[in-house]
Amino acid sequence: MKTMMQLPGSMPTQRLIMVALSLLVILFIIGMLLMSQLNLDFSQKAMSDLRERQITDTFHANLDRINAHHQKMEQNTVGLARTGELFQRLRLRDNIDAVQLQTMLRQALEDFPEADGSGIWYEPGAFAPEPVGVIAHRQGSEIRTARANAEFVDREWYRTLIESPGGNTQPGQARDFHWTAAYFKRRIDDVVVTLTTTMSDTSGRRIGLVSTDWRADDIIRLISRVEVTPGTFSFLLDSENRNLSSLSQAEDVERAQQLIEAISTARLQQNPPVATSGGIAAAIAPMQREPLVVAGERFALFHARTQAGMVFGIGVPQAEIDAVLTPMRASNLRIVALIGSIVILLSALILFMVAGTLRQLRNLYTDPLTQLPNRERLLVDTHGHQCASLILLNIDDFKEINDFYGHQCGDHVITTLSARLLEYLQQQPRERSGQLYRMPGDELAIWRPDQDDLTELTGLAEHLLEFVGAVHIQWDEHDITLHASMGLASTQLPGDDRLAPENLLTSANIALKHARLAQVSFRHYDPADRVRENYQHNLIWANKLKAALEENRIVPFFQPIMNVATGKIEKFECLARMLDERGEPVSPALFLPVARKIRLYRFITRQMIDQSLRWFANNQYEFSLNLSCEDLLDPELHEFVIQRLQDRSLAERMIFEILESESIENYEPVRLFIDRVKALGCRIAIDDFGTGYSNFEHLMRLNVDLIKIDGNLIRQLDSDANALTLTRGIVQFARDLRLQTVAEFVHSPAVLAQVRLLGIDYAQGACIGMPANALITQIVLAETAADPQEDASPKPHV
Repeated sequence: MKTMMQLPGSMPTQRLIMVALSLLVILFIIGMLLMSQLNLDFSQKAMSDLRERQITDTFHANLDRINAHHQKMEQNTVGLARTGELFQRLRLRDNIDAVQLQTMLRQALEDFPEADGSGIWYEPGAFAPEPVGVIAHRQGSEIRTARANAEFVDREWYRTLIESPGGNTQPGQARDFHWTAAYFKRRIDDVVVTLTTTMSDTSGRRIGLVSTDWRADDIIRLISRVEVTPGTFSFLLDSENRNLSSLSQAEDVERAQQLIEAISTARLQQNPPVATSGGIAAAIAPMQREPLVVAGERFALFHARTQAGMVFGIGVPQAEIDAVLTPMRASNLRIVALIGSIVILLSALILFMVAGTLRQLRNLYTDPLTQLPNRERLLVDTHGHQCASLILLNIDDFKEINDFYGHQCGDHVITTLSARLLEYLQQQPRERSGQLYRMPGDELAIWRPDQDDLTELTGLAEHLLEFVGAVHIQWDEHDITLHASMGLASTQLPGDDRLAPENLLTSANIALKHARLAQVSFRHYDPADRVRENYQHNLIWANKLKAALEENRIVPFFQPIMNVATGKIEKFECLARMLDERGEPVSPALFLPVARKIRLYRFITRQMIDQSLRWFANNQYEFSLNLSCEDLLDPELHEFVIQRLQDRSLAERMIFEILESESIENYEPVRLFIDRVKALGCRIAIDDFGTGYSNFEHLMRLNVDLIKIDGNLIRQLDSDANALTLTRGIVQFARDLRLQTVAEFVHSPAVLAQVRLLGIDYAQGACIGMPANALITQIVLAETAADPQEDASPKPHV
């Protein structure tokens, strides 16, 4: 058996949709998180770059400040060297003594407040035969000078500097400088860094050295001006990796010592002191950045060589660099958490709603009782199969099962039969297979896609009847035996005709109704029955009837009723006619049956009552109106009639004709209506008397005043002895009950003559007058026989 196509309501598709939606939601959330992370990373990088540029700018600003100080020291040292060279030349020319040299040195130190000390050192023979050295240093606010011991010429530092590479310096050439490592100087009892350069005579021969001292405390004060973050520290490493740091002024001595040791251990100063020329360092390196971890605390270390060949650096706590990012990260986290929560809630709501919609879709295509596909699913499945057949199975007398055992039993019968039929169909070979559907009420459908062979369809129907008849269902210890009627439809019709697949269900319905009407177990749909044409006819006339009611085109026509004894017109029967759009009357045979089917009959009755009362309000004729069984059982119509008959003169001339041919099962409301209208003066007639089997019951229960003898008897009075005998009996019976009689369908003078002979009170028919839209009060009796069918029309209101 073929598998049904998957619809949104089917369980596999429902799961697939939910999984797909869930994956989309997850991907959306992941994408949102990735986008948020990328945005955060971009923002952090931008902020980090900005922060690093700020730190770099601060670093270079301080480096430039240190280099500017170095350059100033070098410039002043150069000035001091020129002064020493000048004194040497003056000494040779004017024999100036060393005392004047001390005065000059004091003045030079006063003019250079950044230096803490200075010295001029001459080689033997340059200033005097012996080596001459003059020094000056600050002592508080004073500057003290002194002659240096001549032994300086033998000191290692002096010999190293005086003999350093570079040769003699010619006048006008750039000088070489040498910055010493930090060392302790006893004379001033402090740590200093000394800047030295050589002196030369006019021939470029070295004649000695000049030196300038820079106190370590001044160095520390200079670099301590660096401000980046609260935890930033600065340092300056001399040529021997000695650390002159702002950490020396820190309150946390232990932490400061750890940092100093860590910087020293890092060996940032790898090269020996570098000689410089012309104030420009020969080996100034670009700024470098590297991480530093001390006691678990991370630092970003920025450092570079100064003009003096030292290493200047700052250490910035990484936490303080990242501090500017923390609010951004916190804000991003809050935003992501908020948006993520909203997205998750909305996604959960959407998934819940989609799941509910899918459940509804599934319920739309699934019968809740049997869980079988339902009628809507069948309509969907029948599309797209040009070759198919359908069996519509209806359980016989299912209403009686429901009424006797209850609806729970009915549901049990449906579910049990559905389960067994489904199992039966699944076990059958292809020619007897099919897909089972639950239809409304007590019907099941078996659809056979791609199978339309009429022989196979008939065989399956016969087997299904046999199978259903063998199904026994237990309910409250009662055995319930089932029987079924079936309607069969196939896209293959007798001959070469084809039926559209979308018409299978309606065609099977038609076939099922015909099977019930014919009291057979099943029937094939056959277009030759012209049922569809009848349906189309009913639909067309239903629309026409509705339009006529809305436009008041339902009007009474009046057929005269003659007093047979006097030959005068005394009564009229009001018959309903519909006028078409051109005002032409339409036969009631075309619209009254449709009115019954679509429940518009009561509206026709009301319009007939209203218009008939208006017609006879200003004359003295009696008039009659036909009422169907539906009219008699309608309490709203009862009240409508009572309200319209408040004029007793009208009520006493009005006759309600009750169709004897219609079965009346509930006499109580009918008798209540009759009693109420007779109390107003109306009379009651039995119409078509002689056609049914309940004549005498009607007469006894309904308290009638007139009997209208059925026209099928009257029209044969001149030709059928049996009709004459029956009519004579009815007339005699009416006389005995003191009831008046009316003969219908008097279509010829011969029939009218028989009516007179029988003593019937009143007559109506083609011989007397046909229905018209005006009151015919004069009679011209026809001399020739009329068509006995010409006034035969459907009842009532006709």
